[in-house]
Amino acid sequence: MTGATPPLLAVQGLTIDARTPAGLKRVLDGIDFTLGREETLCLAGESGSGKSLTALALMRLLPAASLRVAGGSIRLDGCELAGLSERAFRPLRGRDIAMVFQEPMTSLNPVMTVGAQLMESIRAYGRESGDARGRARDALDAVQISDPARRLGQYPHELSGGMRQRVMIAMALARRPKVLIADEPTTALDVTVQAEILRLMRDLRRDFATSILLITHDMGVVAEMADRVAVMRAGRIVEQGPVLDVFERPREATTRELLAAVPRLGALRGTDGPPRLGPATAKPSAPAAEPVPALVVHDLSVTYGAGGWFRRGALAPAVAGVCFDLAPGQTLGLVGESGSGKSTTGKAVLGLVPFTGHVAVDGTAIAGLSARDMKPVRRRAQMIFQDPYASLDPRMTAGDAIAEPLAIHGIGCRAERRDRVAELLRRVHLPPEHASRFPHEFSGGQRQRLCIARALALEPTLIVADESVSALDATVRARVLDLLLELQEELGLAFLFISHDMAVVERMSHRVAVMRSGRIVESGSRREVFETPRDPYTRALLDAVPQRLSPTCTRSTGNTTPFTIT
Repeated sequence: MTGATPPLLAVQGLTIDARTPAGLKRVLDGIDFTLGREETLCLAGESGSGKSLTALALMRLLPAASLRVAGGSIRLDGCELAGLSERAFRPLRGRDIAMVFQEPMTSLNPVMTVGAQLMESIRAYGRESGDARGRARDALDAVQISDPARRLGQYPHELSGGMRQRVMIAMALARRPKVLIADEPTTALDVTVQAEILRLMRDLRRDFATSILLITHDMGVVAEMADRVAVMRAGRIVEQGPVLDVFERPREATTRELLAAVPRLGALRGTDGPPRLGPATAKPSAPAAEPVPALVVHDLSVTYGAGGWFRRGALAPAVAGVCFDLAPGQTLGLVGESGSGKSTTGKAVLGLVPFTGHVAVDGTAIAGLSARDMKPVRRRAQMIFQDPYASLDPRMTAGDAIAEPLAIHGIGCRAERRDRVAELLRRVHLPPEHASRFPHEFSGGQRQRLCIARALALEPTLIVADESVSALDATVRARVLDLLLELQEELGLAFLFISHDMAVVERMSHRVAVMRSGRIVESGSRREVFETPRDPYTRALLDAVPQRLSPTCTRSTGNTTPFTIT
């Protein structure tokens, strides 16, 4: 973008107030930035810094009951959007400015098939919509979804989290918008698919002259995609400029903290497990007794019906013949691409989906147990789900959601539970006074921290963490990982840690199992799997992790100089 060329999108003085019982509170204060034609601008910052709020304001999707735009100008291709009525703005939404939302499960209609939703999106704007089904299939194929023809007939709940995110990206890209706002578009994706999605977005920018406003907490994605970057904190932009300048010469402490928190694959090379944070305080097992494994899994298989809920069809194996065990105080990292069966395995070992095979939690075999007999097992084994918004009741306050497991198991009086909730909120770095808020009043990363607090409420011995830090920004993720390691040392917790982030798995795991197409293709100690991988698939996953945070495409500025974060 040159000085003589007007920007495609110009935001000046954007200010937003929140309606609170105490009156109006400023949550976005004087946001200024421009987005040039065929340019990518990244908004980076911690959860709650105002990134997603800025995007919702641009799309005119702010909830009127709780938020209002107090001032500012938004110009798209010379047209002032701030003063347009909803009726005048509606044709622009999706056609000229489109958005990929952060949480796909809450953005997709659960009672419509994927194909119906894609075709509805294509037909809404009348662009080459004659063969809408064919275009929908092509859109799924472009975002690397396996068997796209079959996926068209499936419902969102039948897809993995990563697949649902790819459907959302396909819906936005099918419209060929002038401006694409992508709010954490690769958060739920494994490293290989993330690379494909980022390449796809670059191709869209090149082929259709689309400008991209990318919202992310992943500084590696910023380095990969951005021409310019704007760093936000507490509702303000504290630093912005060309990506090379900001990464190599950051002026603000916020920027330096974000860069320092980026996990680096290979940081634990030559060691056997996660770093110790301090002396363990958990009581050791008696020397003469062999400790009971926290989790034993043998020949685990899970099969889903491929014909749908009301239709009979062929059975589709999601997990087949999986075997592993997990010792107390240890972490097993379960890695693989989206759809490989990781999340299904995690649900099966807690009895949340039907399975065949043997699963024992703390020595108790759970196959065939009634709901009543499973209750004490579920007190010892908890799960942190991948999608925080879908796993929180929107009608319950944060405090009630965290206290609910305590009430179900009859632990403590109301006052004691209230004190426990305040303690748990502090442990996950949220103010105790936030206990009175509802889930929609938190950012995506803050909602994930609420889910972690709820899982810790019963002081379990086993936690299945399904992408438990994927929605968190780098600095908060580092603190939460440190918290999980600290809890493991203090309480002897065992973690089944499911993730697509290889650097995070390396940091957290004692042992690692690699899944592909429902089977474990390689397992071993952290050191064996990461330093001397045997299976070609494991090597492909490791090779897909960016070792250098460097631009890989020609930018509109023409600058292709690689750089690293030190």
